[in-house]
Amino acid sequence: MEPVLKIENLKTSFMTSNGEVQAVRGVSFSVEKGEILGIVGESGSGKSVTSMSILQLLADTARIKDGRILFDGEDLTKVSKKKMREIRGEKISMIFQDPMSSLNPLITAGKQVEEMIKEHHPNKSKAELKQEVLELFEKVRIPEPEKRYRSYPHEFSGGMRQRVMIAMALANKPELLIADEPTTALDVTIQDQILRQLRELEKEYGTSIIFITHDLGVVAELCDRVVVMYGGLVMEEALIEDIFEKPSHPYTMGLLASIPDLEQDKSEKLMPIAGSPPDMTNPPKGCPFAPRCPYARNICAQELPEFVEVGDRHKSRCFLLYEEAPADENNPFRK
Repeated sequence: MEPVLKIENLKTSFMTSNGEVQAVRGVSFSVEKGEILGIVGESGSGKSVTSMSILQLLADTARIKDGRILFDGEDLTKVSKKKMREIRGEKISMIFQDPMSSLNPLITAGKQVEEMIKEHHPNKSKAELKQEVLELFEKVRIPEPEKRYRSYPHEFSGGMRQRVMIAMALANKPELLIADEPTTALDVTIQDQILRQLRELEKEYGTSIIFITHDLGVVAELCDRVVVMYGGLVMEEALIEDIFEKPSHPYTMGLLASIPDLEQDKSEKLMPIAGSPPDMTNPPKGCPFAPRCPYARNICAQELPEFVEVGDRHKSRCFLLYEEAPADENNPFRK
């Protein structure tokens, strides 16, 4: 079966007064039907730019310089603006990080969700539109749907506003839902409710989901597979259990080491990744993580490693996994 989405060698840059910012430098991955794919990485790793490239929602200074974005077999980098507007909201929807800046404060929540349906189904009556919105509000567990239909965004809590955004994203039963750090601003209880809801909706509708986050703990709860990004590149890709049981890139290992563990001693400090992300106006020619990697060799700064197949649907971009790499105390994968 063909994947719902297939990205091949995507390169997206921003043209600024300081030069070209190479935000995404050759990213490839796919999303299967009904799959929840997590994209993980620090700020500036290229996660959000990748998602904005899919939806063609990039700033005027941005350019997709190379690659293909195949959705249902059609290359989105080559479709017209009119066709892209038809796809957006109907076949591909997005939930943004901050619902307050995404919702119009002057229009009631119900009307905003109605507009999303009406945009793609202009012949539906007012009664039909309202009924669909009320059903969506019930689906995403917004209490008192009739009352909330007439409420303005400022009358909702942060968690409820995010539920309105989910209702809006699901209004036309899209094939693909992109969720860009949708739980970052929420407390852990509401975050857990939103994650459970996304999983339930994926099962009910069969919608494929791309879940973008910097938090591997969140990914563990929700996703089937994960792509780890750094410096505008994919560093590692694996099934979710393999990422936690057999991480095969030093960057992934660093992210895992920085996750709080409820069972660890309170006096034990978390292990942050030392150093800073690379300057993407002048990206390194070698592995972008090399300056921060405790296992880096000379070659890591000189050349970009190819992917090594680590296991079933598991690959990693690291010289330490090469067959000729020495097996010693400075190689965590081949001791």
